[in-house]
Amino acid sequence: MKITALLVLKCNGGDGSDPIILANASDLNHFGYFQRSSVREFIVFVARTVAKRTPQGQRQSVQHEEYKVHAYNTNGLCAVGFMDDHYPIRSSFSLLNQVLEEYQKGFGESWRTVQADSTQPWPYLNDALTKFQDPAEADKLMKIQRELDETKIILHKTIDSVLARGEKLDSLVEKSSDLSAASQMFYKQAKKTNQCCTIL
Repeated sequence: MKITALLVLKCNGGDGSDPIILANASDLNHFGYFQRSSVREFIVFVARTVAKRTPQGQRQSVQHEEYKVHAYNTNGLCAVGFMDDHYPIRSSFSLLNQVLEEYQKGFGESWRTVQADSTQPWPYLNDALTKFQDPAEADKLMKIQRELDETKIILHKTIDSVLARGEKLDSLVEKSSDLSAASQMFYKQAKKTNQCCTIL
């Protein structure tokens, strides 16, 4: 799962002009050195094309070979993400939503007056590109699910270790001279009674 690029664009509504790039971050290390400039240009071209065709207030995903381009347009401010095919869609749109919220917090409505592409780096976008390579960071539900799965694994390990300990406890009870015959009988009866409650 990989995010290749994140962009924020100003869409000019219905006037037909190309969207303006407000922020751009990309990780092209998995491309050859001589391919990177072409890939960067292609990303800008596709981002403008998809953003221009994404209606305000809507989300859109476009498949191209092993990549998906996701776009989210809120009132003319559009976030576009280039992810590989394995990156979850819900996490993608959650990330794009966070990018738009952070952009509006940082720049307010100043983006509405921008007339040319910005070449200034926006540190948050570069950080987001790195941080959200793990989809669970972008999607809180996925993060909670993973934590629950880890807890379930630990719980199963604990139950397994208790069962292993219980088997050893049986042999200790049999060999123990400290327990009376009545106590040994009580232990065996309790164990037999509890067998109806075992899981798995």
